[in-house]
Amino acid sequence: MGIDWRAYQTNGFFDELIGDNAKPRAHGAELAKFFSDLSKEDLNQARAASDFAIKEMGITFTVYGEGKTIDRAWPFDVVPRIIQKSEWQSIEYGLKQRVKALNLFIDDLYHDQKIIKDGIFPKDLLTNSVNFRKQCVGISPPSQTWAHICGSDLVRDGQGKMYVLEDNLRVPSGVSYMLENRSVMKRVFPELFERMSVLPVTDYTSDLFDMLASMSPRPLDKPEVVVLTPGVFNSAYFEHCYLAREMGCELVEGRDLVVEKDDCVYMKTVSGLRRVDVIYRRIDDMFIDPEAFNPDSTLGVAGLMRAWSKGNVALVNAPGAGVADDKVVYAYVPEIIKYYLGEEPKIDNVPTYKCLDPKECDYVIKNIDQLVVKPANESGGYGLLIGPKSTKAEQEKTIAQIKADPRNWVAQPTLALSTVPTLAEGEMEGRHVDLRPFVLSSANDVKVTTGGLTRVAMVKGSLVVNSSQGGGSKDTWIVDEEDH
Repeated sequence: MGIDWRAYQTNGFFDELIGDNAKPRAHGAELAKFFSDLSKEDLNQARAASDFAIKEMGITFTVYGEGKTIDRAWPFDVVPRIIQKSEWQSIEYGLKQRVKALNLFIDDLYHDQKIIKDGIFPKDLLTNSVNFRKQCVGISPPSQTWAHICGSDLVRDGQGKMYVLEDNLRVPSGVSYMLENRSVMKRVFPELFERMSVLPVTDYTSDLFDMLASMSPRPLDKPEVVVLTPGVFNSAYFEHCYLAREMGCELVEGRDLVVEKDDCVYMKTVSGLRRVDVIYRRIDDMFIDPEAFNPDSTLGVAGLMRAWSKGNVALVNAPGAGVADDKVVYAYVPEIIKYYLGEEPKIDNVPTYKCLDPKECDYVIKNIDQLVVKPANESGGYGLLIGPKSTKAEQEKTIAQIKADPRNWVAQPTLALSTVPTLAEGEMEGRHVDLRPFVLSSANDVKVTTGGLTRVAMVKGSLVVNSSQGGGSKDTWIVDEEDH
């Protein structure tokens, strides 16, 4: 006996596969039928096969805690999340719109600051931004592109509406897991790909290389592109290695590069120095150049900012792009889109309370037990307070932090995040998910991945999907229902 979807509990949430009538949604009918034909033994074998594939392929992530760094096998669920192609096309348009506006916004902040002069964006917010880099003022990257790679997190609410939860514009990670999830699914359920029209994701690394190469300051057929990593102890080191290997690029650390007297960047090789054209850097701004930022950094390259400012090397993402990667700035993105593009946002923000506004701050403090409260510049779920699941002591601690630095805090309603069936001890249970698509921006084009990284809360009832906080992932399928 396989899965009986009539017994599946949506618990009042919007489930992406099963509707309120206990029937599969139209675009998921074939997937639901496939799983209903599998026995518990089949499902357990599938899970074991995916676990084996992940270990065999060496797919890991790093968790920091208690003074230790621990490599763990990537947590993966074998039930894919599916989205209709027709809906995805609208989401794709909205993501392109958003990234175009954010790049114009970043460029404006480092030049004329027209959006501040026109009263759309508060000057004080920029003055107190921890990610605004004065070293970038006046610099003009090619085609006004600062955030070449963006990972915007999407969530669906209880009515099925998709929202942007936040934007990641500094060093967005996770795309390698999106690609590896697809590889694992093809190993575990190859027959499903014959029965359903699942759009491919495998062109991402070639698109990434083409975008990086297009940023080269030299008109070469094959510019020298490198991936700059902080090293083996970084939590995303697996991804750095994966992307460098798939693109056929050198993976380098700061000690492998040098800036010479001509203000160009060179890579040290056994045959001598070789000029580098493009650096896909996976190191935060403050560590990329000890001359310009943290003088104690051993991760970066002395003189790198000088070489970049003179146009002799491309840095992806550009230093300073993180000024828009701020949860307070996020609250202004709808106005930013209207200001620079003259368009209404295609994808809405989640309603956001800014604690820098005294009235909104007072509301947050009085209703902290009902809200999700976030620090402006943390990532990975750190510093987050989920009001309904928090203790009184945790609430009081967060209130004290808000009062000490209101500019650094925002709050949002506790969304009833959508669920996707997830395998738990041979049974299907709805678990909450989010989605991180990746957007590539070059001088001539903007491309969005076909789907993205679906992160899933592996703990029943939890809203926290980050892998660093115990979350897992699913393969994301964009299905062409017309072709099917």
